Amino acid sequence: MPLGAHMSIAGGIYKAILRGKSVGCETIQIFTKNCNQWRAKPLTPEDLARFEDARRKTGITPIFAHTSYLINLGSPQDELWEKSLAGFLVEMERCAALGLPYLVTHPGAHAGAGEEAGLRRIAQALNEILAQAEGSGVMVLLETTAGQGSNLGYRFEHFAQIIEDSFYPDRLGVCFDTCHAFAAGYDFRTPETFAKTFETFEATIGINRLKAIHLNDSRCELGSRRDRHEHIGLGKIGLEGFRLLLNDRRLCSLPMVLETPKGPEMKEDVENLMTLKNLIRT
Repeated sequence: MPLGAHMSIAGGIYKAILRGKSVGCETIQIFTKNCNQWRAKPLTPEDLARFEDARRKTGITPIFAHTSYLINLGSPQDELWEKSLAGFLVEMERCAALGLPYLVTHPGAHAGAGEEAGLRRIAQALNEILAQAEGSGVMVLLETTAGQGSNLGYRFEHFAQIIEDSFYPDRLGVCFDTCHAFAAGYDFRTPETFAKTFETFEATIGINRLKAIHLNDSRCELGSRRDRHEHIGLGKIGLEGFRLLLNDRRLCSLPMVLETPKGPEMKEDVENLMTLKNLIRT
């Protein structure tokens, strides 16, 4: 199974690949632009060539992206919703230009309009985005959330509803974030709770829609609805939950990336990846 981490694109998008290789990544997640700005500097032919050269030389695959944190496809405010659609489309175009298979996104927040209204708004947004990005080859992965505030995506049923309302269900998948799912109340720390959680996922969404996993321990308790990432094995999930995840044959081909805290030297990524690799049964 490919293991890796989210990598910074500072200094050039291709440098994320080189950073990943330096700490032993087999797969990486990136932002295709500054995640805290709406504007994006256009990708040049040189950017694309350097990116492809780095990918070829390192062998890191798959490389996939995460959307900007500014985007809210569930917003009841028309101005922000339309701005989010436009921003999302730009990111889809950048993923297509870079040859990335997936664009991960938090589904959105209803901001007081109610969950049903928010889910309908998200489905409508995705229908418009996917219609305009037809032929891009990029699949949108809806990420499980902790459910802080009015954020949607903290119940598997939310994904089922969005997919049911989609005109393009084959272009939608799911990214399972371990910290977020745990904080939302899905336990997977024992063989029994692990089996129950993924039986529920299968029955509600379908395990075939699971395309990527974010590997993060949680600083907060089960069902806390708080999104606080911790290093592997040092949080409330603990090593056994990750051992069960890493050794499930249904998941072994999926790219799994860390989003744990780290400094500029990225030694934390090295340590977390080693911890994960030691949990895999050979």
